[in-house]
Amino acid sequence: QVQLVQSGGGLVQPGGSLTISCAASGSFVAIGNMDWYRQFPGKSRELVGRTTHVGITTYADSVKNRFTISRDNAANTVLLKMNDLKPEDTAVYYCHAIIRINTVFDEYWGQGTQVTVSS
Repeated sequence: QVQLVQSGGGLVQPGGSLTISCAASGSFVAIGNMDWYRQFPGKSRELVGRTTHVGITTYADSVKNRFTISRDNAANTVLLKMNDLKPEDTAVYYCHAIIRINTVFDEYWGQGTQVTVSS
């Protein structure tokens, strides 16, 4: 069974940093795009950033130059490093990936990680 398992996150003061990791486990052929989303209370999930299999990465304007996505294809992991965090970054963060099992591509979500930015 394919899973995305997240770790990290928590409480940080404004201006601080946090890193969330996401690891894919199970039996699969390949992983395509790996993304980070976040969800504010009462809102839909929004895309924070995306990295392709070859490492092309894009970010939402709200996090550009503060957040960095890095990917390790050998370890099937993706990291979200968040710097200069602001209270408005408080949300539940989810990793998301397109994963190929045999000939079928499907999408998978991590379990979500709470990030709270508060003094």
